[in-house]
Amino acid sequence: MNGLLDNIVWHSLSGPHRKFAIGADDIRRFAPGFSPIIGFANPDSPKLEALAPFCEPGEQLYCSNWSGPVPKGWRVDEESTMCRMVWKGSMPELDETPDAVQLGPQHAEEALELATLTRPGPFGLRTIELGDYFGIFEDGRLVAMAGERLHAGSFREISGVCTHPDFQGRGFARRLTAKLIRRQVERNETPFLHVIHDNTVARGLYERLGFRLYREVPVRIISRL
Repeated sequence: MNGLLDNIVWHSLSGPHRKFAIGADDIRRFAPGFSPIIGFANPDSPKLEALAPFCEPGEQLYCSNWSGPVPKGWRVDEESTMCRMVWKGSMPELDETPDAVQLGPQHAEEALELATLTRPGPFGLRTIELGDYFGIFEDGRLVAMAGERLHAGSFREISGVCTHPDFQGRGFARRLTAKLIRRQVERNETPFLHVIHDNTVARGLYERLGFRLYREVPVRIISRL
């Protein structure tokens, strides 16, 4: 087991992404506008009461590694498990998307619109500020993207991988993910990602790219009452 990877959300929110986080000493979340994700210093005993002042009633927040009792004042809206996968493959030989556009603030609304439509995971208007995001455009329209989110130590998450339904089946997700792998490996980083356990299509794609299951973890969407 790896201490950083086992509790990667907390190590990201209390480390490299601390400037984007709000909360208390042992529980943090990304600030509003970013991905609505919570990290716990101790997932076995999350201090949700300390986070309550930083959350709006009814606001949905994502958390992983925690499956214990729900404290008073909170509810679980959805519950599942996801696969935390780490890249173990060979370096992709070529960048197959040299014309992919690096996304910036001017693309934020388009990126959020695409993520809202395709639901690759928790995403906010400022999520593309958490790492490098690349998009494929056709006729001036953002049709596919992928980028980086959590980061701690040498581990860098690939996230937000999605393609507009009208443009699926053209290999955009594979090519963008491979592009990010190449960039991360060149920086001596270890790519990892998350995929809901029953998303067999996405998991198969990632396995073909060289990702292997590290562990399966509980994931919840919770909200403050």
